[in-house]
Amino acid sequence: MSIPPSSRRPWLSSSRAEERVRKLIVIEYVSLDGVIQGPGHAGEDTDGGFAAGGWTQPLMPDHRRYNTESFPNAGAFLLGRKTYEIWKEYWPSVTDEDDLIAHALNTQPKYVASKTLKKADWKGTTIIRDVPTEVPKLKSQPGKPIFVMGSSGLARTLMEHGLVDEYQLWMHPVVLGGGKRLFGDGSPHTTMRLVDSRTSAGGLVILSYEPSGG
Repeated sequence: MSIPPSSRRPWLSSSRAEERVRKLIVIEYVSLDGVIQGPGHAGEDTDGGFAAGGWTQPLMPDHRRYNTESFPNAGAFLLGRKTYEIWKEYWPSVTDEDDLIAHALNTQPKYVASKTLKKADWKGTTIIRDVPTEVPKLKSQPGKPIFVMGSSGLARTLMEHGLVDEYQLWMHPVVLGGGKRLFGDGSPHTTMRLVDSRTSAGGLVILSYEPSGG
């Protein structure tokens, strides 16, 4: 059961999102068995022979509804190289200002973490070479939260260096049987505090956790 609207914290409303020191929020689409690989489409990430890509598609209407609510409250987006390269092929072409997802992505600062990317040609994008050094500098600036979307390798690096302030885990009612996981073997021992829960009619459950200690 989801938390009733009257008792739930605001869904990253502008008053809540504006922070003296920026929060960094990792947002991941997750299967019931913890897989985060290839959520968007079949060829997105086939590492290790993964052939179940596109497993979030049945719940895309729910994704769009919740992202339309939350994206305007992002102050910046931090992406891994693969996610960046997928997104830059689509979102810059969406110029409808009523599309709040596209408007946020095309107008807010974007940072792509990569040691090999030579050029970032999506307007407003900066390449970050050294995540442990440069991300704390971004977080020290006042403003709305930094959203990390997908980007499993980047998310694990941020986690290992204690740079994540909140995890939003979008749990999908599907078991994949294998694939990359956010919290795999060797993940830091971390206790979490549940700060929000939402459930859609289609069975998507969004769980928001803040790390509370080791």
